[in-house]
Amino acid sequence: MDQLRMTPLHQWHLGQGANMARFGSYDMPLWYPAGARAEHLAVIEAAGIFDTSHMAVIGLDGDGARDLLQRCFTKDLDRCQGRDKGPLAIGRCVYGVFLAAAGAVIDDAIVYRLAETAWMVVVNAGMGPVVAGHLESQGGSGVRISDCGDQLGKMDIQGPLAARILAKVLHDPGPVLADMVYFSCKGGFGELQTPVPVRLNDGTPLLLSRTGYTGEFGFELFVAADRIVPLWQTVLAAGEEFGLLPCGLAARDSLRTGAVLPLSHQDIGPWPFVNNPWLFTLPWDGGGTAFTKEFIGASALRDDPGDAYTLPFAGFDPRKITVGKDTFVTDRQGDTIGQVLTCATDMAIDRVGEVIVSVATPPAEGRPADFRPRGLSCGFIKVNRPLAAGATVSITDGRRQIRVEIRTDIRPHRSARHPITSML
Repeated sequence: MDQLRMTPLHQWHLGQGANMARFGSYDMPLWYPAGARAEHLAVIEAAGIFDTSHMAVIGLDGDGARDLLQRCFTKDLDRCQGRDKGPLAIGRCVYGVFLAAAGAVIDDAIVYRLAETAWMVVVNAGMGPVVAGHLESQGGSGVRISDCGDQLGKMDIQGPLAARILAKVLHDPGPVLADMVYFSCKGGFGELQTPVPVRLNDGTPLLLSRTGYTGEFGFELFVAADRIVPLWQTVLAAGEEFGLLPCGLAARDSLRTGAVLPLSHQDIGPWPFVNNPWLFTLPWDGGGTAFTKEFIGASALRDDPGDAYTLPFAGFDPRKITVGKDTFVTDRQGDTIGQVLTCATDMAIDRVGEVIVSVATPPAEGRPADFRPRGLSCGFIKVNRPLAAGATVSITDGRRQIRVEIRTDIRPHRSARHPITSML
C-alpha cells in the first residue's frame, strides 16, 4: 500500500475533530462535528468548503499542447463551448475523459485553457503521474508537460451563497465575479496564469474557477500550497455569518451522487465508456451519430456498443447499502442482473407522491410548506440490459435489500448553472 499522504490542511482537520479516513493515498476528512447531513444541507441552502488539495494538476505549454489534448481528451476543443459549440476560449474550461485505446477510462478531468498555448488539466488524487505519463507517451512534440501537484493548494466553496462569501475576501471582487459564467476561470498562480489577475485582499494570487463537484453553484480556488491554510481560514471567517460549514468527503459523495456525477475508478473505469449517463463528454456531431474528431479510444467505442449499462437510481427512503464485491442488482424475478457501483443518501430530497422534491425546489413547483426531507438513497448500477426510466429493481449487500427506481436525474433544482448575477 502507498504511503499515506496529507494535504496542507491536515492539522487543521485534526484540530477541528474531523473524522478522518484514507481516500486514495491521502488521509482526508469524512465529516466534522456538525455531521455529514448538516454539511450536505449547508451546500444546498447556504455554502460549504471542501479541502481538495489531494486533486492532481498537470500543466501543458507549447505550440503542440492543443493538438496533444485534442488527440487524448474526449471533448472536441474546437467544438465544445456554448450553445453554438464554438472552440474553447482562453479563460474557459470543459469536462471530459481520457480513454485508453480499448475505450476504457484512464481518468476523468477538467481541461482549462489559460492562455494561447498554455493549458491546465485537473485529474483525481494520485492520477497526476498516470495522466502526465499517458500524455507524454503520445509524443507531444514541442509540449512541456508539468505535474504541478506538489505546488498546489486547492479548496472548493459550493452553495448558493458562495459568491457573496467570496466577495468579502477578493480584492476588487466586482469585476472578477460579475461575468463569471459556468465553467470559466480567471487569475492564476505560479506558471498557471490566465490574462486576468485575481488576488485576495492580502495580495495572494489565486486561480478562480466557477466549477465544482456538487451540482450546486460554486467555485474552485487554486493557490500555492503554502497559502492554502490562511485562505481556508479567511474564507471560513468570512462565511460564518452566512452559515458556511467545512465539509468532508461524505457530503461530497452524497452531493455528487444526487447530482448524477461519477466517481472515477468506481462509476467509470477499466471497461468501455459506453451506455452511461456521461456520454455528453464524447464529441458527437449535431445528429449524435458520429464523432467530430478522432481521439484515443474512438475506434473501440464505435466498434463495440457494449453489453453493460450504467444507470442512475433513487430509492424510496433514506436506507442505503454498503457497496462492495458482493453487492448486487436483482430484477423482479430475483435474478442477478448486475452490480451496484455507488450508493449514498442525498439528505436534501424526498418524494412528494411520485415526484422527487428538494429543499431548493420552489413552492410553486411542488415543495410543500412543511417539507422536511428524510433523504433518499441514490447512486449508480451497472447491469446487463437497458432499463427504462421508472423501472424498479432491487439492490442488496447480502444483509439488506432495497427497492429502487431507475432515473434520468435525481436531485432537482440544482444551482450550478444559475446566472451569477442572481447569486450576488
